[in-house]
Formats: sequence, C-alpha cells, structure tokens
Amino acid sequence: MKIFLAQQNYHIGNFESNTQKIIAAIDEAKQQGADLVVFSEMSVCGYPARDFVEFNDFINKCYQSIDTIKQHADSIGVLIGSPARNKEPKGKPLFNAAFFLYEQEIKAEIHKTLLPTYDVFDEYRYFEPAYNWNIVEFKGKRLAVTICEDIWNLGDNPLYRICPMDELMKHSPDVMINLSASPFDYTHDEDRKAVIKANVLKYKLPMFYCNAVGSQTEIVFDGASLIFDKEANLCKAFPMFEEAVAGVVLNNDGSINEAILEPAGRVPDKELTPSGLEENLNIGQIHKALINGIQDYFRKMGFTKAIIGSSGGIDSAVTLALACEALGKDNVRAVLMPSPYSTEHSVNDAVELSKNLGNPYDIVRINDVYESFLSTLQPIFGNLPFSLAEENMQSRIRGNVLMSIANKFGYILLNTSNKSELSTGYGTLYGDMAGGLGVLGDCYKLQVYSLARYINREKEIIPVNIIEKAPSAELRPNQKDSDSLPDYAVLDKILYQYIERRVGPDEIKALGFDAALVDRTLKMVNTNEYKRNQFCPIIRVSPKAFGVGRRVPIVGKYLN
Repeated sequence: MKIFLAQQNYHIGNFESNTQKIIAAIDEAKQQGADLVVFSEMSVCGYPARDFVEFNDFINKCYQSIDTIKQHADSIGVLIGSPARNKEPKGKPLFNAAFFLYEQEIKAEIHKTLLPTYDVFDEYRYFEPAYNWNIVEFKGKRLAVTICEDIWNLGDNPLYRICPMDELMKHSPDVMINLSASPFDYTHDEDRKAVIKANVLKYKLPMFYCNAVGSQTEIVFDGASLIFDKEANLCKAFPMFEEAVAGVVLNNDGSINEAILEPAGRVPDKELTPSGLEENLNIGQIHKALINGIQDYFRKMGFTKAIIGSSGGIDSAVTLALACEALGKDNVRAVLMPSPYSTEHSVNDAVELSKNLGNPYDIVRINDVYESFLSTLQPIFGNLPFSLAEENMQSRIRGNVLMSIANKFGYILLNTSNKSELSTGYGTLYGDMAGGLGVLGDCYKLQVYSLARYINREKEIIPVNIIEKAPSAELRPNQKDSDSLPDYAVLDKILYQYIERRVGPDEIKALGFDAALVDRTLKMVNTNEYKRNQFCPIIRVSPKAFGVGRRVPIVGKYLN
C-alpha cells in the first residue's frame, strides 16, 4: 500500500482555502499512485480553533467542507481531521475527530481519547473523549488511527487510564497512523522522535505520523512529519517549517522500501545543570520558527508592512533583521528616535544596520517633545529629582511616535522586548511594550545574542558593535541594563529554571545560585505579571512561553 502524508499550513476558519489545499494534495497523491493520503489534526478548520467551535455555524462549515472533500476521495482513501458532533445524549457536544473518506463516502469516524489540558492546550473545554476504539479496514490493511495521542509519553499518569493504541491492538492492526498538531519548541524535535519510536517498538507496527505546519498567532507548528517501519527505523522525515506531500510503499510484512535518513530517538536531558540553558537550543530552528511566526501572522491577518523602533541595541537589531527576512526589506520601516540621553554611536549603529539590510528608515528626534512634556508637568513635578517617571516618559513618547506612523501608513508595530526583560518587568507599559506581535518575547537575552550571531553566520548584517557593546536602554546618562538587572549570564539561567522547568526557589538555590539573587529575581518575575497580562501575543519557541501557555495570578502573593 502506498501511503502519503500531506503536511500543510492551514488558516483557522478559512474553510475555502483549507479545502482547496486539501483537495490539491489529494490530487497530487493520486497522480503519484497513492492508495491513502493522511492529513493533520483539525485540518479542515485549522488548529487550535478554540471558542470558534462553540458556534454551530462553524461546525456546519466543517461538515460542508468534508462533503466537498469526499467527492475527491473516489479511488483514494483520505484521512482528515475535523470537529465532529457527538450524537449521544451525554457528554460534551463535540469530538476531536478524524474522518476516513473513500468512494466519495464517510467510511469511518475516529475520536480522540486523550484530550490535552496543559500549556497551550485546553481541549477538554470543548471535546468529549472517545467512547470506543475500532480499526479501519482498507484495501486489505487494518489501520489503527489515533489523533496526536501517540506522541505523548503517558507514563503512569492516572488521568489517562485508557491508552487508545492498547485498545486498538485488540483488533490486530497492521499499521499505526497518527494525525497530529504538535507545536514547536526548541526541546521538542528529538523528544518527539523518541516517543514515536518508543511506540513503534512497543507495538511492533510501522508508524505514519502527520503533523501540521505553520503559525497560528503565537503557536508555531513545525511539521517534521515522520514515517517509521516496524523495526523502528526512521524511513522518512519531512522538512521542518515547510509544506510537503510525500509518501512511501508499505509492504505486506510491515517493511518500507526507503533508506534510513537518520538515527532517531535521543531524548534531550531534562535535568539541566545551571549552565545547561544553551544545551537545549537549536538556534537554526528558533530562527526558522520566528520567521515562520512573523510571515504567517502577517499573511493570515492580511497585513503586509511592519514598523520597528530601532535603537541601535541588540533586541531591535535582531527583530529588524528577522522582519526583513520574513516580509522583505521594502516592507519593514525602521524609526530611530534619539532622546537627550541617546549616544551618537547607537544612532550610527542603527543607521548602519538599516543600510546593511536595505530597509527604509527615518530619524525622528524626540528631544523637543520630551522637553514639552517636562514643561507641561513642571507645575506638578516641581523640583523633584529625575526618576523613573522621566525615563518612562521617553519610552512612551517613542511608542506614540511609532503608533502614529503605523496608523497613518497602515503598518503593524513589531515589539522588540526579550524574555529576560518581560520576566523581570524591565519595560514600559504603553511605551517599549507596545506592539501587535512580540517577536523575541520567548527568547532570553543570551538567546537573542545567539540569534544575532546566527544571522551574521555568512556576512555581517548586524554591526559587530551592536553585539559587543553593553546593553542599555539609554534613558538616563551612562545607563546600563546591569544597573537594574543581574548579569544576563546568571539571570537567564535562574529564569529558565523558574519559568521553563517550574523549579521553586529552594531548589534553584540548591543548584548553587546566590540565595539573595534568587529571591530578588523571582520577586521581580511575580510582581510584574500585570505588565505581561497586557502584552501582545508572543511567538512561542520554548516549552513554557508567556501568554496562553502560562497562567498565573496577577495578584498572587507567592514569593513576593
């Protein structure tokens, strides 16, 4: 049997586009002699549709799309993902389902059993778990179809007492097929291969794993679909962050006539030492994920042009370089906004960066506006000394300048804040925290420097001076980030333990970090949740990003 996987980038709620894309892949698979073509989880409507599935009209459109698609499933079997109505009087009104189409009919409907309710997932809010488990018989093969579940390493979790593959094995299947929408993070690639390989070894069946690709606001799906033979050899690995339609011949004995591309299955070391932050990084993958996140956010929202505040610092430089690569240099406008405390070398660095990239830029000095604010507020401020109020004033003036230009010319403001700053509250609400999309909000400062070096891997795009100079907000004379924050080399490692690994203060101190520094850092994180709660969507590249995947109370007292 020739089985194809269609790794595609869907647009949530864009039924016409998704349907056309699915039909085009069916036609391509037919032309290459495929017997069966498999699509990813929720391919009909896009994933995650969230509260859209609560609209009856949305579900009607899903079924209308299935009716259209099944007309093309004549001589070929088709597995697609979609919400399905629960016809039973009990439970939630919907299932997360896979529909098997053949001979222009719906031949089978498979329901997802293990509904994730962690991090960015909230499926039990909408869907009922499966009630029964049956294989799909097709052209002499018995297909065990699951939906995302087989990439889970369930262990002894009592919440998931029913493993769908254990149930399906009672029906003696010949092959496992998994429809998935598994998001990217920089620890997930090898981990995912290892878990899939473990399932193949456990059940001694070949595995066809089809994953979604493309970005949906903050969540990036990396594709990287996989095909394993029954001996757990990786026979085909699809590209990351790209669409692809391809397949292999599954022989009657469970073997696959393909060369092994690579060994698979090294689980990354989760017990990281304090110096282990960089060990889990693949900067090339992060770079591609961020590019994909920017491109899809603009394309799917109908935007074309971006604006960025360019300061001559590392964060704005990396954001500008990523945006130019993602959107094209002519579609990204940089605005340099020197204040009385900006150094001339920072202005020169920002100009040199834009010249290297070839993007349009403007220099808008805010000295006069700043002085006007000070004059207007002088009767209230009186002779009080210079403080954070004057620093934030400059940042908010810049935010107003950027948003005014954006409104006038139809730009979308890209935010340049990094995860270290967002963690500690080192940013100004309605100033440098303004924006429609946070590009670097899930990258720590050290990771931003790694991205800069990666961008410069072939030639100097980001001026070396931007990478080498001490970071500074330049909101007061001779200001440095280190005046307000611990050294990033230490800070980022503490933050990583607390945010990504959810390690408490005593455990972090036991790793060898200074106790007072840990307490100070964690207090900054917890007391600044109110700022992050007002922040724009952040492109997710880590196992635990700010936003929908991290839900902590704003007014909580823990460690304050």
